[in-house]
Amino acid sequence: MELRGITKRFPGVVANEDVDLLIRPGEVHALLGENGAGKTTLMNVLYGLYHPDEGQILVSGKPVVFQSPSDAIAAGIGMVHQHFMLVPVFTVTDNVMLGVEPTGFLGFLERRKARARLVELSQRFGLTVNPDAEVEDLPVGVQQRVEILKALYRHASLLILDEPTAVLTPQETEELFGVIRSLTDAGTSIIFISHKLKEVMAIADRITVLRRGRVVGTVAPADTSEQQLATMMVGREVMLVVDKDPAETGDVVLSVEDLVVRDERGHNAVDGLSMEVRTGEILAVAGVQGNGQTELVEAVTGIRPVVSGTIQVEGQELANASPRDYLDAGVAHVPEDRQKYGLVLGFPIELNMVLNTFEKEPFSHGIVIDYDAIRENANALIRQFDVRTSSPQAPASTLSGGNQQKVIIAREFSHGSKLLVAAQPTRGLDVGSMEYIHAQIVKKRDEGAAVLLVSTELDEIMALGDRIAVMYQGKIIGVLDRSEATREGIGLLMAGRTREAAEVQGV
Repeated sequence: MELRGITKRFPGVVANEDVDLLIRPGEVHALLGENGAGKTTLMNVLYGLYHPDEGQILVSGKPVVFQSPSDAIAAGIGMVHQHFMLVPVFTVTDNVMLGVEPTGFLGFLERRKARARLVELSQRFGLTVNPDAEVEDLPVGVQQRVEILKALYRHASLLILDEPTAVLTPQETEELFGVIRSLTDAGTSIIFISHKLKEVMAIADRITVLRRGRVVGTVAPADTSEQQLATMMVGREVMLVVDKDPAETGDVVLSVEDLVVRDERGHNAVDGLSMEVRTGEILAVAGVQGNGQTELVEAVTGIRPVVSGTIQVEGQELANASPRDYLDAGVAHVPEDRQKYGLVLGFPIELNMVLNTFEKEPFSHGIVIDYDAIRENANALIRQFDVRTSSPQAPASTLSGGNQQKVIIAREFSHGSKLLVAAQPTRGLDVGSMEYIHAQIVKKRDEGAAVLLVSTELDEIMALGDRIAVMYQGKIIGVLDRSEATREGIGLLMAGRTREAAEVQGV
């Protein structure tokens, strides 16, 4: 597959400019770039969601025009999105054949035939999965295998993997890499989109870097380094190691005792959890997505009701209080779901940057809103946090996911807080933005704030945490000082394997 001279423009923005990209048979080709570099736009062009303004796509040397994703799928291109496109209550077989159901005499569905083909693909590529299991009962690593099988079932010879390790444990990541190698050995090509430089260096055959819509280089891992890739992405030297002094802790700010919180299905997602976070420390909560971290964060920020237990901020009981009560108590919140809880997508960027402070000085004087002050604030934060936008008056919906995250970070970090609750604060951010956000989190800590960090990124947990707590099935099954923690041991705890983790940690 080849892209030649691809250019895609939007009003006020050139998302891709004269991009060339060649994907060879059976290779893993990594695509790197900072937020707003044009990676997603380029993949949307390749997948038929956008039409290029200039340039052409060639498959097996022949020019093609994709009017829709169905054309791309017919040409052998499959895409595994970062957020899985599965029907939770359907079985694996039903999900895989959805949209291309085999039918026989009189149009009757041939589910047995589809199941047999699924089993054959599963065995051929080492994608072990129960074809009769319901997707909602599967771990995220297995759900990802179902997504890959969906693409293979449709005869994909080129797979686009968008942030495929975002919700995986280190062990699951290694299993995924084994699957990728089996796919490439069979001739399948992979486009691997990621911001994790270590993983790109480990799995890619070649790496193409985009910056501001243009290709700045294509290199082999053997000919480069993580530092050089980061510099190519951002255009300047980037600190890949978080520089922070040992924590100087003080009084307890957040105290949680015997907390029970239910999920949407009525199950105890948080089950008798207790913890403390003190001034001047970062308590980093690790865990595979779906083990209660989301419900924990929503409970300690007033979004989700509490069944039982206590939540105190500096001694003030706040269990089942409103988000406004938490804000008034000095709690800042970077939500995991930026679109649902962090932004009003139809509002301009400048208003999103004052969503929880617009009624206060200097943005309001009594009942009169000062739009000049709001715009001045937005312009300053856009410069400080490098939000890529054509205008502060543009709707938040026009921003890339990473730039939407920057708007939330800018808002929550710009007002004083006693407790910062940060859930996946750098999800979707490039290395340059991550460097800045990590430095700001450490600065918050050093200014005396307590920080509760929840992340599925083990590198982030290890880099920022002064103490590391691991959640599994709604409970904290281990709390380690950073000096004691190892990647392997934390990874085992994330999978619920406490005995093996204790042996690795030397306990």
